[in-house]
Amino acid sequence: MSNSDIIVSLDIGTSKVRAIIGEMKNGAINIIGVGSADSEGIRKGAIVDIDQTVTSIRKAVDHAERMVGIEITDVYVGIQGNHIALQTNHGVVAVSNEDREIGEEDIERVLQAAKVVALPPEREIINLVPKQYLVDGLEGISDPRGMIGVRLEVEATIVTGAKTAIHNLMRCVEKAGLQISGVILMSLASGVMSLTKDEKSMGTVLADVGAGATTVAIFDQGSLAATSTLPIGGEYVTNDIAYGLRTQTEQAEKIKLKYGCALVSDAAEDQKFKVVRMGTNIEKEFSQVDLANIIEPRMQEIFHLIREEVRRLGYGDKVNGYVLTGGTVMLPGTLGLAQMELESSVRIAVPDYIGVRDPSFSSGVGIIQYVSKHMKLRGGGGGSKKPAGRKSGAAAAPKPGIFERLKNMFSEFI
Repeated sequence: MSNSDIIVSLDIGTSKVRAIIGEMKNGAINIIGVGSADSEGIRKGAIVDIDQTVTSIRKAVDHAERMVGIEITDVYVGIQGNHIALQTNHGVVAVSNEDREIGEEDIERVLQAAKVVALPPEREIINLVPKQYLVDGLEGISDPRGMIGVRLEVEATIVTGAKTAIHNLMRCVEKAGLQISGVILMSLASGVMSLTKDEKSMGTVLADVGAGATTVAIFDQGSLAATSTLPIGGEYVTNDIAYGLRTQTEQAEKIKLKYGCALVSDAAEDQKFKVVRMGTNIEKEFSQVDLANIIEPRMQEIFHLIREEVRRLGYGDKVNGYVLTGGTVMLPGTLGLAQMELESSVRIAVPDYIGVRDPSFSSGVGIIQYVSKHMKLRGGGGGSKKPAGRKSGAAAAPKPGIFERLKNMFSEFI
């Protein structure tokens, strides 16, 4: 089995680090391994402790390796955060072939031309997403390969991020003994997994409600139009429970996952549980309704902030629906509450693969789908089908410097 058959995604979140192994077989994706570990060193989606983050990455990758019995050497890493920005640019080249047939080289050259853009020194290009190609002025072409023409143009969205955030993320992955095949914007990856072609065309908000942050991505006319990150998520719900029930945060998280309900009207009065109060050994009994009275206001606030952010981005009246994903939307009653707060059609996106049927895996599975769809012409996959064992060659070979790696890796996204 060749390397290109295996794609490994790494989703470094505030509460969990997830490594997902995907296998390409006859054009279809199979999820063959999943590893997860509690996330240490991440706060509100940002890396605050490199060593702890490296340990979490290593645990998640080891978990995935043991499940499948392969050695993971290369990964595609997801990135998100409030430092992400989008801008549009245009690239133009003359078709190089004598017979004027557009080939791979022409597409590569026009995409490189679209990357020529003035950026502040503290920013770096993460992804380049073609919106449409033009051949001799003919618009709306999604794939110009094999067409005849003289002039090839591309309209593209350039995704940029802060160098500091990108370099810190790459440093963590490399210190965990892994090579980075590419860095991919989470919103693009989730969009591939979560949205239909029609939803991307009509104007849809993809809201990824994680533990430490909520990412709002607006898709319009077939591509990503705007993105933003709100510093609020499921951790706030947990903290509210800990405060309201006067218990430890760890205990509050377990209670949320076992008994939580986002709608008071959906909660059961006869569903009881006991909580050890902070500073004592005394247990106090609460009902699911008591818990829902704490959870519902915070979840209402999250959806209210999502709606306000969509308005701020200028898409208040242009949105035809919302798609929710992320670990926090697993709470029972979330869909009903979201429909009331957002006053629009809402659905929850769940990956349709065995072992990852959970909204919290949407980004990780999305990265695998994005790579298989948009980078299928590139050699080299995300992992190696080798007998399980300790990394022998991963750390032995000398690696180029991080700035050199960063400079060279963007060819992955063409």
